[in-house]
Formats: sequence, structure tokens, C-alpha cells
Amino acid sequence: MGQRRAQVLQAAIELLDEAGLDGLTMRLLASRLGVRASALYRHYPSKQALLDAVVAHLATPPAGAASPFEGPWDEQLRGVATGIREVMLAHRDGARLMSTFQHPGDEAVAAFHGLIATLAAAGAPADTAVIAIDTVLAYVNGYTIEEQARKTGADAWPRERRDRAFHGGLELIITGIRGSLS
Repeated sequence: MGQRRAQVLQAAIELLDEAGLDGLTMRLLASRLGVRASALYRHYPSKQALLDAVVAHLATPPAGAASPFEGPWDEQLRGVATGIREVMLAHRDGARLMSTFQHPGDEAVAAFHGLIATLAAAGAPADTAVIAIDTVLAYVNGYTIEEQARKTGADAWPRERRDRAFHGGLELIITGIRGSLS
């Protein structure tokens, strides 16, 4: 990735954290970078392409990070689900952002197919494995969207309680997947 393109991407992430997904506009981003909005389109052909790049960047583990793709299938699912949730929670509207992608990036696609292969190797029929992985990812995204929407206010749950509830729901899904294995 070119240096200027990387600067645009980093500025977009910073603006997302400050203004939220609705406040992340190409015009405001360009103003922050001291350029005209049209200059951004040399790096990203559309706002959607920029959002896809942000998702791909956030979903790619940093160099040297431990891989969640080791160990038994259920540990891998827990690791991936927990990791994705943490990334979403680390950024304002992170879960909403993740649900907007159109092109998730090669690494995300490879991870998705890797999880499917892991479940298939554990005995899940291929179509069941796809549904199972999709269900886990939809759960993570839906739970975290709700979690971020309810993060403030008098009836907001403390983080420890939210974590317990998230992991409890994830275990229900994993138990269901386990029951589908041959």
C-alpha cells in the first residue's frame, strides 16, 4: 500500500473513532487531510471502497499476533468470534462498519473458508459448515451492534456482564454446531 493511501486509511479510522460511521464523510476526511474530496478518489474510487479497506485493515491481525486458527474447531470459533468482537468494540460504530462491507478482502475470505474447512474436517457436512460459520459471524456482529448501541445510559450493562452474555450466547451456538457433527 502506498504511503499516501495508508495515510488516508489511517485518517479515516481516526475520523470513524471521533465522528462515528455517519460522520465519516469523504468531504470531512479530505478537509482533515488538507485536500479536496476529489483527491481521495485517486486512492479509493468510492466511499464504499474506503469503508471496505477500513474493514479489511481492522480485520487483519497485526504482524506477530497469535493465530486464532490453531487447536480444536470450537476453540478456533471462540478465538475468531472474540477477536472480531474486540476489534469492533475498539472503534466507534465498529460493528455497524463491519456489516457494511461489500468486499471483505482476501484475508477475511481465506479465514472464512479456513473455518469452513476446519468444521468439515471435524465432521460437519460442507453446507452445514457454511451455515455454522455464517451464524457465528452474524451473532458476533448482531450482538456487538446492540452492545455498541446500548453502551451508554442508565441501563447499560458493565463490560463484565456484557462479556458473560456474549460468551453464553456463543456457547449455545457452539453446542448446536457440536450436535450437527457426525
